[in-house]
Amino acid sequence: MDVSRPTDSVDRLPVVYVYSKELAIASSLLPSNKARSIMVHKLSAAFGLLSSDPGSSQPKRIVTLAPARATPKDLTMYHDEGYVEAVLDPKYRFKARQQELEGSVEFGLVDDCPAFRGLAEYVELIGGASLAAANVLRQEKADIAICWDGGRLVSHHAHKAHAAGFCYVADCVLAILALKKPALAKAISTPAPRKTHVMYLDLDLHFSDGVSQTFYSPQSSSYQQVLTLSVHHAAPGFYPVNTLSAIPDPESSDFDPYTLSIPLHRGASNSTFATIWPIIERVKDTFGPDYIVVQCGVDGLSGDPHATWNWSLGGEGSLGWCLSRIVNDWSGRKLLLGGGGYHTANAARAWTYLTSIAMGRPLSLDSEIPDGIGDAFPAYAPSFTLDVPPGQMQDHNTAEYLDSVKTSYDEIVRRLEEKIAVNANGPSRKI
Repeated sequence: MDVSRPTDSVDRLPVVYVYSKELAIASSLLPSNKARSIMVHKLSAAFGLLSSDPGSSQPKRIVTLAPARATPKDLTMYHDEGYVEAVLDPKYRFKARQQELEGSVEFGLVDDCPAFRGLAEYVELIGGASLAAANVLRQEKADIAICWDGGRLVSHHAHKAHAAGFCYVADCVLAILALKKPALAKAISTPAPRKTHVMYLDLDLHFSDGVSQTFYSPQSSSYQQVLTLSVHHAAPGFYPVNTLSAIPDPESSDFDPYTLSIPLHRGASNSTFATIWPIIERVKDTFGPDYIVVQCGVDGLSGDPHATWNWSLGGEGSLGWCLSRIVNDWSGRKLLLGGGGYHTANAARAWTYLTSIAMGRPLSLDSEIPDGIGDAFPAYAPSFTLDVPPGQMQDHNTAEYLDSVKTSYDEIVRRLEEKIAVNANGPSRKI
């Protein structure tokens, strides 16, 4: 659909929702989340979110955008050429004749990232989808872009030259790299404006090792345009094991104030997130992002097979509460990506609800699941409503622990302020 910029007011900019039938089919081939994408988009459509009248008086209209496939050139903005050639191998095309596909150990196409028929199309379409979402923001055609098929499924753990953790291509990184580029109007302005700032906020249950490691630059004297902040579960042996997943130590030689983490213990609940949210906002205010990329993983919601957090969709500190503050109170343009979530019906519930929040007309969590979703209807038993209520596990994030996180971030933010002041006019780091 047409996403040209409206002429009346920035408040009339649409929410862009990246979707096509081809994208949903390819995303639903992923071995770890078969058919999830189709269920997500079908539920949003059944609630009437994916169609709106351009002349509507609703707070925000929505337009769907069918993405072009990412080209090898697009993918090699970050990935090694050899890896791109491997995942785009014709034998991984949907129409390939091979009955059994042998993956490459060298490129990580084994174990939790098996090769599958349609992998090549999947990589092209997901990479293209997140790039399309980023580009409509860069072109100032939208202030919010949504790509629920992006996020964890291809990026959150993926690395330059190998797949990892169900993730095959770093679409989050590709989107961030696109957003770092100056818009055309800024590129030709005189004098040169401040370089674009991009904040990546990851709310997935798992640490964003692939993204965080990409932009990690300890003791760098160069100007940093990207800040990553991952809020995740941390415990011995919990995937992924990475030193960057801990609270950063400002006294360490490995400290980078632009690569941040808030690790949470088992049972994290709405109250936990309500307590740490001022820390997140303080980091955001200090950095001053022009763009915020939010990875909205939902494997921390209650009911997920990981059974690790108590998080819910509604109430103070909930996922819906957090996103409402981001889209309604934070300045800057927002890119909303999907992520983990292994209870398929709850993932569909969550991203449908978040879509309605982004549009400025949140659905009631008591809303009944529409009959129009067809064969997927039984998956929403037993409640058959939109809500994902909180879990009942003990929350091990004690007041003492959360106070210690706040105390640590007092010094971390101070160091971030110093770094921004010192390096305001330095050269940018290239990825």
